[in-house]
Amino acid sequence: MSAQANRVMALSEWEDRWNEGKTGFHRPEVHNLLENNLDKVICGRKEVRFFFPLCGKAVDMKWLADMGHTVVGVEISEKGIKQFFAEQNLAFNEEPVAAIPGANVFKSADGKISIYQCDLYKFSSAVAGKFGGIWDRGALVAINPCDRQKYATLLMSLMNNDCRYLLDTVEYNSELYKGPPFVVSEEDVKNEFGHRGRWARGDKLYVQLSHTRHVRKRLRPEQSGQQARRRKLTQHAYNCSLLATSTCSLSFSIFTILCQKPQA
Repeated sequence: MSAQANRVMALSEWEDRWNEGKTGFHRPEVHNLLENNLDKVICGRKEVRFFFPLCGKAVDMKWLADMGHTVVGVEISEKGIKQFFAEQNLAFNEEPVAAIPGANVFKSADGKISIYQCDLYKFSSAVAGKFGGIWDRGALVAINPCDRQKYATLLMSLMNNDCRYLLDTVEYNSELYKGPPFVVSEEDVKNEFGHRGRWARGDKLYVQLSHTRHVRKRLRPEQSGQQARRRKLTQHAYNCSLLATSTCSLSFSIFTILCQKPQA
């Protein structure tokens, strides 16, 4: 992570990406890692409260709500939030959040999905309570690396004692790409959460659904980001600007980690 340690993105940059339609990080289908590991998160429980940090317009939220769970997300982009409700054909209400000046919460008519439009670090359990499940599909790899301890502290404060935290991260050679997404190794996650949690490796998913740990491809300068996405070479990268500079070899490794907060 050293090559990316000082990389900082302002919230306005993320809003600009939404406004300009640069949302290659969005998946139009339910994430298969969530599908494959949901039983490990639910553990037989019913009506689990899920937290989605930096939720965007993830279709996973409605998928879980349709199962009877409730979902609370946090997202900075009003456009992304409204797109979610429109694309999922959900009626919603918008109201201000008294505890967070300038913030609004968008709630589905049935009350199963609430998305707070605010700075993630202004959100707290005092605003929306604690959760029995957290699905982190692109938040830890998107936040500024210098904020990881602050992020971990926030998430731990939002966990009930029976909370299960499902995390999807990405690894590659950080010397070749400044991010986001930022490199987050298993060791990085353990450094932030491991001393307070119990660990179990989840099922692994790799680029191109390969069964090998690393997938290496030679990338030519003339390849466009669209071509690269078609080949699924950078399916977890938010843009492919590095492809325009020089021929390089990239290695991606994607895995999930389950963390359960210890009983008090």
